[in-house]
Amino acid sequence: MNKTALRNIIFIWLAWVIIIPSYQWIVTTRLSIKHPDLAVAWSKTETLPSSNNGKIYLLEPFMNRQVAWDSEYYVGIAVGGYNDPAAGTAFNPKTGQAVIKNYSFFPLYPYVMRIFALPLKLFKLNPIAAASLAGVIVAVLGTLVGLIALWDITRPYFDEETSERAIFYALIFPTSFFFAMVYTEGLFIGLAFSTLALSKRGHWAWASVLAFFAAWTRAQGAALVVPLITFWLMQINWRESIKPQLTWQWFLRSALALLPIAAYLIWRYSALGKGWAELQEFLFGRGLLSVGRSIGDFFNVVKYASTQGGGDAQIYFAIEFGSILLALVASLWLIRRDPAVALFSLTVILLSVFSGSAQSMARYMLVVPALYIFLAQLGKNKTFDRAWTVFSILLLGMEAALFAVDMWVG
Repeated sequence: MNKTALRNIIFIWLAWVIIIPSYQWIVTTRLSIKHPDLAVAWSKTETLPSSNNGKIYLLEPFMNRQVAWDSEYYVGIAVGGYNDPAAGTAFNPKTGQAVIKNYSFFPLYPYVMRIFALPLKLFKLNPIAAASLAGVIVAVLGTLVGLIALWDITRPYFDEETSERAIFYALIFPTSFFFAMVYTEGLFIGLAFSTLALSKRGHWAWASVLAFFAAWTRAQGAALVVPLITFWLMQINWRESIKPQLTWQWFLRSALALLPIAAYLIWRYSALGKGWAELQEFLFGRGLLSVGRSIGDFFNVVKYASTQGGGDAQIYFAIEFGSILLALVASLWLIRRDPAVALFSLTVILLSVFSGSAQSMARYMLVVPALYIFLAQLGKNKTFDRAWTVFSILLLGMEAALFAVDMWVG
């Protein structure tokens, strides 16, 4: 990467890091948003002014607009560990036993938060405030790394201006504010997109190590086995004699390509992973390729939006379904140009859509690299570029404001 391109990316990212939380402060200071939120069937009772009473990790005033929903558990794990009783418990109806809710989430992000929070305590921040600030720092630094990797991924087939446009579109996507919240998306794209970029450059060991850690950040990290295997197979020239190409280095790369699956299995069958799977099943209604449950839930949310949720639900699910459709089209478009990146994108979409619930799709699509690559291609047309920029930023502003006041946006 040349110095000019790197400088441009860093300055765009830095401006975005300043603008997002500043906007959240401005809009929530200037406007009052009516509660409750009817976006989904359960949000009516969870988005009242009193809904966070007793949730100590969501009540700290410092960085409060960047902390909501799942942030409670990331901050809680960073401060009190997985067995922190302040996280609350849920009772498994099958076993009748209580399970601490912190087990619903992967360990890497909150543990990295804990490390980053240590020096912040020198500024007289209390543990929750320090962990919240650390969570944002980790998220935005991960985002910067992910953006640089995305630029590198696109360079073989885009000119510099189009590659930078992919970065810009990633930062203005309607749910991109999650990259600057106490959520895992920022760290994840730093690890996942870097895995793809390093693989394309032939740095197999580093790519596989990052993929290993990505699988301890989000469940979709295991999907990195797909592009790693694809890159591995692409090392063979299938039109020539295969036997001379089957070197020990080639076989070693196959073992490295399986590291994200190994990481996921180590996690899944640990005490932490068993608790995660248990909570996903009975509390969140999610599971691996829960096709029937997913299809049923998509029908249920369409019915809810058309009969009970009104405008709140209709707008929410329009963004959800629109994000899925756009990500799917983008991935299919990319399949011939960059099969490994496209297959990773398709795998993430598949795992997300068939996870058992129709919610949070617009946030899950954030980690689909094909989305930004496709938009950058379309953005070569100046009319599309201006129109998409205005449309996307307006939706981003709405979504970021709703999150800041604890409304449901995914």
